[in-house]
Amino acid sequence: MFVRLILAFILALLFGIERQRSHKPVGLGTFVFISIGACGLSLVALNMGYDNPIPLLAAIVTGIGFLGAGALIKTTDKIFGFTTAASLWLFAILGLIIGVGEYEVGLLIYILIWISIFIDKYIEKKKTSSYLKKVSFKINKLNWDKEVMGLFDKFNIKKHKLLSKQINKKTKTTSLTYLLEGSGKNIRNFLDNIETNSNFIEFSLE
Repeated sequence: MFVRLILAFILALLFGIERQRSHKPVGLGTFVFISIGACGLSLVALNMGYDNPIPLLAAIVTGIGFLGAGALIKTTDKIFGFTTAASLWLFAILGLIIGVGEYEVGLLIYILIWISIFIDKYIEKKKTSSYLKKVSFKINKLNWDKEVMGLFDKFNIKKHKLLSKQINKKTKTTSLTYLLEGSGKNIRNFLDNIETNSNFIEFSLE
């Protein structure tokens, strides 16, 4: 029992550290808790001598669905976070598999998880993956739309949709909200630029 719990803990810990360093909405603690929780319940189901422990084991995987649903993020016209939701579900299964003693299957699944993560990061570095971000910012100027479009072109953000625009003539400020789609690197460079640009007095990212 000890070996199985420790193994589930270590595998989830390593993956959780990577997710947290990548600034994902679900980090280290969640993956560890899910994995060792599923592993612990699997051990209990087996040690209590159930003639058929499958219903209890199935309940573990089904019950994790509410956490997966909470990991989904809805924007104006898209929903993302499916990879995070799926990984929560998969780590519940991983903990369960290790809990029942199927080490080979569990480690094979874990290796495939990491292969998928490395492939995803490789694609992101090649700038072929696309990310959707909702950005709101306030500019201390009026009618600065052309300059904002120029920044989009400069950082190669070709897909952008204006969601809202507010002009305050008293304070001479413009508030804009855009939905941006582009490579992670280009969007990060754009955000770094507006963070240091004195014309942008505040901004938020979703």
